Amino acid sequence: MAEFKPESGKLIVKVVYYGPALSGKTTNLMRLHDMMETDRCGELMSFETKGDRTLFFDLLPLLIRSEKGFTVKFKLFTVPGQVAHDATRKAVLSRADGVVFVADSQNSQAVSNFESFDNLEKNAARVGLDFERLPLVVQFNKRDLPDILSEADILRRWAPTGLPVTFSSALVGDGVRETFIRLLDATYICLDRRYQLNSRHGIRPDHFAAAVPKAGIS
Repeated sequence: MAEFKPESGKLIVKVVYYGPALSGKTTNLMRLHDMMETDRCGELMSFETKGDRTLFFDLLPLLIRSEKGFTVKFKLFTVPGQVAHDATRKAVLSRADGVVFVADSQNSQAVSNFESFDNLEKNAARVGLDFERLPLVVQFNKRDLPDILSEADILRRWAPTGLPVTFSSALVGDGVRETFIRLLDATYICLDRRYQLNSRHGIRPDHFAAAVPKAGIS
C-alpha cells in the first residue's frame, strides 16, 4: 500500500517488476534509468549474484512535485526470479501499489512464465495484496530473439485474464517506456479511488505521467 501522508504532503508509490529468472526485469529498470533526465531520478542500485541477476532488489527512485506542494516519489523494485529466493520476493512484493510481470517470450520459457505468475498470485495473497484489484501489466520481453511465441498467440492465451499485455525488447529499450506508462495509468486510477488524489489533494494523472521518461531521451 502507498505511503500517503497528507499532513506532510508526501505520497510514496511502490512499483515491483516480477517474473522468472533472467526474463529482463533488471534490464527494464536499467533502460528506464538510461531514459531519465539526470535531475529526475536517483542512482540505480543493483545486487547481483551467481545464477541470477538480482538477489535482493533494484531500486530506482523517481521524484515529482505537484502544484499544491505534494511530493510524489516512485520507488521501482525488481524481485529475484530464482525459486530459491522466494522469501526475498515476498518481502519486496509487500505493500506494492502496482506490478509489472515480465515474461520471457521464448517458447522454451512458457512453463517458467506460468510458474512465476502463479507464484506472484500466491505471494500477493501471502503479503495481503488483493490480486484481483492490484494494478498489473504483463510485459512479454525478448521479442528480438528467435523461436518466440507470436503476439497473436500470446494475446489469445492471456485474453481470459483481462490484463493489459505489452511487448518489449528491454535490451534495446523497445516497449519499456510504454509498459511503464500502462502501469502508472492503472496505479493512479487505483490510488485516486482510495485517497481522492485529485479532488482532495490536487494530485492529477499528469503528475504521475511526469514520472515517465520522455521519448528519445537516452
